[in-house]
Amino acid sequence: MKSTLAKFAVAAVTLSFATEAMSEEWNVSVWGKRRAFTEHVEKLAELVSAKTNGEFTMNVSYGGLSKNTENLDGISIGAFEMAQFCAGYHRDKNPSITVLELPFLGVNSLEEEVAVSHAVYAHPAAAKDLARWNAKLLMTSPMPQYNLVGTGEPIETLEGMKGMRVRATGGLGEAFKAVGAVPTSVTSSEAYNAMESGVVDTVAFAQHAHLSFRTIDQATWWTENLNPGTVNCPVVVNIDAYEGLSDAHRDALDSSIDEAIAFYLENYGTLLDRWEGILAEKNVKKVNFSDEQLASFRALAADPIRQAWIEDMTAQGIPGQELFDLVMKTLNDMR
Repeated sequence: MKSTLAKFAVAAVTLSFATEAMSEEWNVSVWGKRRAFTEHVEKLAELVSAKTNGEFTMNVSYGGLSKNTENLDGISIGAFEMAQFCAGYHRDKNPSITVLELPFLGVNSLEEEVAVSHAVYAHPAAAKDLARWNAKLLMTSPMPQYNLVGTGEPIETLEGMKGMRVRATGGLGEAFKAVGAVPTSVTSSEAYNAMESGVVDTVAFAQHAHLSFRTIDQATWWTENLNPGTVNCPVVVNIDAYEGLSDAHRDALDSSIDEAIAFYLENYGTLLDRWEGILAEKNVKKVNFSDEQLASFRALAADPIRQAWIEDMTAQGIPGQELFDLVMKTLNDMR
């Protein structure tokens, strides 16, 4: 009898260890609050859990694990397994993917933004770049072209931008600097207070961020067609954590990316459909720049900034021209 009980005890312990070994729990660091910008992360967690019968779960934390500007550092030391960040927060840490933040790339839709982002993420130079931080590029967080909101008299010419203090990061900041504006890289969470206190005159965001961070609540005008570019914000995973997954769990994660992105695009499309009504409700004036003004902006910002970027990347041993050409080829293939 004792022998039988002992066998049952050993079997129970073995089963317990096996069950524990099969389970996987990841912490995911994002920021702000749940919004269109994070819906693919939430969907990914939902899909992975469903595909693994709850054995692989993700806890999505909105600011509880790290500051948004320090998420890549957290990934590098394994403080959490997955994180979202924006390339413009620390261009020196992820130079390869800043090609996606160059002004006036000509990306016309969220679907094109996904295509060019994932093409760059798959390039060996980008993988090597992020591997320095023990990070694997998983998927993008596609955003439409950024535009400005501001208070007071609308700025409707490039001349009016001289001396304008604008919250803009990365390549967008360089673009505004080229026309005489003064870019300031306060974080998205600080943008409302910066605008309210007069630290900045205007804020460049995509529509969801103007809503989520309430800059639209202070706005009296919005540039409808400036479209200088956007910010690239990847979702990355810690390489050790990714490689430590079982084959089944890794497959559940990898196979859920396209569906998570599709969900994001559908959800963001709904937000864009609502945008016109939001502007009308808040009595925000739409500002449209003339074709001549837009052409002048591109001439000042696009070619010089792109060439300087390529030369800088080449000096760092990164194939800047190749990455830029990849973006252009991907856009052409999409069309």
